[in-house]
Amino acid sequence: MLAIIAPGQGSQTPGFLSPWLAESSFRDQLVSWSEEISLDLVHLGTDAGAEEIRSTSNAQPLLVSAGLLAMKALGDVNFSLAAGHSVGEITAAAITGVLTQSDALALVRERGLSMEIAATSTPTGMSAVLGGDRDEVVSAIQALGLTAANENGAGQIVAAGDLSALAVLGETPPAGARVRALTVAGAFHTSYMQSAIPHLENFAKSVKVANPRVVLLSNKDGESVSSGQEVLDRIVAQVANPVRWDLCMITMKSLGVTGVIELPPAGTLVGILKRALPDVETLALKTPDDISAARDLIARHEKVGS
Repeated sequence: MLAIIAPGQGSQTPGFLSPWLAESSFRDQLVSWSEEISLDLVHLGTDAGAEEIRSTSNAQPLLVSAGLLAMKALGDVNFSLAAGHSVGEITAAAITGVLTQSDALALVRERGLSMEIAATSTPTGMSAVLGGDRDEVVSAIQALGLTAANENGAGQIVAAGDLSALAVLGETPPAGARVRALTVAGAFHTSYMQSAIPHLENFAKSVKVANPRVVLLSNKDGESVSSGQEVLDRIVAQVANPVRWDLCMITMKSLGVTGVIELPPAGTLVGILKRALPDVETLALKTPDDISAARDLIARHEKVGS
């Protein structure tokens, strides 16, 4: 059983799209998308520096466009399941047919802008808590008035909220854990993002949806969502609610996923999966050089007869 997964913000690195844009048709596609959403995705994926692509309003459309380009490069793939981490949910919704590519990019453009505005209202941040007992880590986070914004599984939980509380967490980490501050613009997937929701809800009214063609997992609870409208509603609400990637992986295991390809900028989610689901074959699709290996993996794990 083959799954396609899409990474979230923070996985991008300067120039990561350069190898992909050596193919003129991919460059032309990215130019077209850039014009549609009034954002120079070609520049962001090739020449822009780390600080520029760290910006929420730049990073999110860049990530979704990268995933869509990679799917175009793979061609027709008979995958059975899709999931995305945070903004990667929009990529997953597009590749499963819930959103058109144009609507996915328009939505992610609005998402990035809205979240960037929300992040500037109050100085907040995020820190990764690595190791320790899950329940003890979550309790320590909550005791400081912080939120477990990302529960990624494999001993990785991201705390988010007030900067002074994050500093205390870093100075007194839970037993068996270490804390690493993340270079992000705000406390994403917490109540600090609530002000972004009304605008996104209004924008979403103009977006047409279809039901997903394959199993599509939600960050809310790791469950499969079969209604396109519910997928869109959850994507909007998830901006201010925690990401439960750990539950998505539990569902992948229970459904019998045997092979996983992570779309670019790939590597982060595959790294987590290797620790959480060591029996699942994984591939990080980073550059066009990985396409041959990806097609080999697809041939071994794709669904047959569809």
